[in-house]
This record gives sequence, structure tokens and C-alpha cells, in this order.
Amino acid sequence: MSSVIASVRLSVLDRSRTREGHDGPEALRDTVRLAQQLETLGYHRFWVSEHHSVPGVAGSAPTVLASAVAAATATIRVGTGGVMLPNHQPLVVAEQFGVLESLFPGRIDMGLGRSVGFTDGIRRALGRDKKDAEDFAGQLEELLGWFTGEQTAHPQVHARPAEGLRVPPYLLATGGGAGIAAGAGLPLVVGDIRGRDRMLAAIDRYRQEFRPSAWSERPYVVIAGTVAVAATEDAARRLLMPEAWSLAYSRTHGEFPPLAPPERIEELTMTAKQRESYEAGLTGHIAGTEQQVTDALEAVVKDSAADEVLVTTSTYDRGALLDSFRRLARITGADQRGRLE
Repeated sequence: MSSVIASVRLSVLDRSRTREGHDGPEALRDTVRLAQQLETLGYHRFWVSEHHSVPGVAGSAPTVLASAVAAATATIRVGTGGVMLPNHQPLVVAEQFGVLESLFPGRIDMGLGRSVGFTDGIRRALGRDKKDAEDFAGQLEELLGWFTGEQTAHPQVHARPAEGLRVPPYLLATGGGAGIAAGAGLPLVVGDIRGRDRMLAAIDRYRQEFRPSAWSERPYVVIAGTVAVAATEDAARRLLMPEAWSLAYSRTHGEFPPLAPPERIEELTMTAKQRESYEAGLTGHIAGTEQQVTDALEAVVKDSAADEVLVTTSTYDRGALLDSFRRLARITGADQRGRLE
């Protein structure tokens, strides 16, 4: 076991991806089941995501899903990666996390993002516009103020039961997210591991500009990306194939299809553009045998000095996915730490 990667926490973000022959409700139940399995493997936290009207993704209501995950587990931390704050009123977000923290004290994380809707139609359905993401820093300040009781935007209004509770906030770095996280003194979640130079630049900016706050005394960095571990390099590559094809398809059709099994993908006749995108989607991830993943993960943790790794892997074969997570827990020592905590 590498002492470098053994020093970082290991967590998972699951997007509740649908699969061919399996519908959205099943994908959500799979998410809850995966959280239970990862808890036994010693993973530190389990997060769910927010996507509205995106084909192939069932996770649309992260705080609701987080509640189901927390109710089905006992020790693993549960949260969102993330709630897209510009889509919501900060008061409502505070109330939702206040309820979660009240029901599952000491286990809830509030991961926040600054994206707003995926298309103009979705934004209209949400009652939002692109410009709603422009004042993310102000929305964030208001949200945190509902917990501390210091918000001034709405005098004599209180977020019940959030006010006075401590729900750890995390900020997803997109665009200027790293600078906003630093200015607010919040932990940073940054990805993708594939874009190594951009990721490291965002981390450097974050650490340089970080200002200690009531929420975090020092910088805390979570790096996110796909990690696939298998008995052979080819088996690990097959884990990557369903998401790579989904991405390639989306770039030529405008929507993400359900994840397809690798054997069907191998039989597809792709256009030149699809083939180029598909092959690109297979590269840059941390994938391979246990030794290959150990070496690659050690390198990125050394380069970033990350405190935590958030794994975002999705694939068609749920058994192979669980095996990958089991192998990853073993090579990082998460399975041993989980037994000791």
C-alpha cells in the first residue's frame, strides 16, 4: 500500500446513471444500494448529484436522494455533489439541509455548484436564467448566513431548523469556483483528474487566495474523477467504455443515452466524429490493474497534495463497478481505516 494514497480520504459521487434495459427508478435504488456497499468497504463519504431533464441521468432531486441514502446507511457521510445553488432560493436549500442534519446529525455534507439549467428550456422550467449564476458568491453568502443567523437579505426571516446547525459546505470548482471557495474559506472540490494542468492551476489559486473562516481554518482540497480498477488493463478499459460512448453519442445527438454494455458498443459502427470522441473519452482516466492505479493515483495525489479523492465512475456492469470499488478500497487502505473508525 502506498503511504501517499493511504493518507487521503476516499469517497464516491454517484450520478444515478440509467442503463439499457433498466429504468430511472431502478437507477435510484442502485444508488442507495451502492452507498450501503461502499459503507462496508470503508469509504468516507457518498454524494449524489443534481441534473434536470438530462436523459440517462435519474438523479434530479439530490437532497431527497441523500435522505434515502442516509436512512439506509449508518456511518458513511452523505451529501450532494452538488446542489446547483443558482437553481434554487438559498432559504429553501438551507431548510432542506437543516432537515437532513436534524434527521442524521453529524453525517451530512452540503456540496454546492454554480451551474444553472442545462438548456434554455430547462432554465425556463426552473424559473431561472443564465444570469442567475452571475451572483453565485452573493447567493452563497446568503445561504451560509441562514445557518449562522447572520443573513441580512430578508430581515426577521429565519431558516428552520437550519439556523444554528453546522452543515459542512463544499464548493465545486467550475469557472471561477476556486476563487470563490478561497474567498469564502470553504473546502474545494475540483475535477476532472483528466485535465491535470487546469486542475492543478485551480488548486494553486485556491491555496494562495484562501482566507480562514468559521467553516474551515485551512484549505481542504478534494480532487474528483473517474477511477477504474480491474484484474487486467483490458477489463478496466471495458469499465470506461459505456460512459465514453454515452459522451460520444451526446456530442452528435445532443443527449446522453442510457449506458450500454461494452459488448454492444464493440459492435457499433461509429462515424469518424463519434470514433474520435469515443477514443478521447477512454483516455486520461486513472484506470488499469491495482498496481497501475496505485502508481497513477499516487502521482496525482503527490502533484495536488489533495486531502481527499472523490471517485465519479459510472459503468453498465454493476458487479464490475463494485469490484472496482472493492479493489480501490484495498489498495488505498480505506477498507482497513473503515474498520478502525
